[in-house]
Amino acid sequence: MLAAGLAKLSSGRVHYAWIVLVVVFTAMLAGVGVRAAPGVMIVPLQHAFGWDVSTISGAISLNIILLGITGPFLTGLMQVFGLKRTMLLCLAILGTGTGLSTFMTAPWQLFLTWGLMVGIGAGAGAVGMAAAVANRWFVRRTGLAMGLLTAANAAGQLVFLPILALLVERFGWRGVSVTVTLGIAAVIPLVLLLLPEDPAKVGTSAYGATATATPVAPVAGNPFMVAITTLRRAAGSVDFWLLCLTFGICGFSTNGLINTHLIAYCADHGIAEVNGASILAVIGLFSLVG
Repeated sequence: MLAAGLAKLSSGRVHYAWIVLVVVFTAMLAGVGVRAAPGVMIVPLQHAFGWDVSTISGAISLNIILLGITGPFLTGLMQVFGLKRTMLLCLAILGTGTGLSTFMTAPWQLFLTWGLMVGIGAGAGAVGMAAAVANRWFVRRTGLAMGLLTAANAAGQLVFLPILALLVERFGWRGVSVTVTLGIAAVIPLVLLLLPEDPAKVGTSAYGATATATPVAPVAGNPFMVAITTLRRAAGSVDFWLLCLTFGICGFSTNGLINTHLIAYCADHGIAEVNGASILAVIGLFSLVG
């Protein structure tokens, strides 16, 4: 196994947890690139197909809603089938959705690909994945690991938005679909080869742990019921509802309004899409610094 060999080779130099962090950060970065793409595609899709903003926004809304709703169930899937398999499944759905979208000609196909499939597949870059990796691979520096993985969202916005806007300008909306599909395809082998299920799989321990790691045992049962049971327990906590409210406001304002519509709004006021994307990237920069 490549991961085990690399872990042995890097022993005493770099703890393998940091390599895992880089791999997962890269996967999350690719997922963020896909999630950022609809913002630069609204105007080109309007011009290409004559679809109105409400139709395109409807598909993007489905995408964002599914990203939030599927989070607990993907976490249940991680506990039953494993972190690595769940991440690979999400990436495969994500890449399939963006790849198929290059052939779309009707609104229902937009809803199927960029709405349904990308919404589910984007779970590969969700907070639950980041938390699972940070808690499984780090005993010390857990907060730093979690912060770096969470920063992938801001970093992706900073890196990808201007590039995607340039692609739209030169190759149209299909150029964006093809590019993000190739990006996802490039990340899948990294996850497949370099992401072990847990530290014990490569004969090491979590970063900062004093005892040898034991394999993470999968949870028996239906992943759907695992998620429902956990949600029922969490529903009795005030903290859970406060987090739901604050993340809901953030998702509605940032992902739902600003990230989705700012570039199209700029285009309506005579500002080039590349410039609009650069403005949005600056928001990502300060989010990353914060």
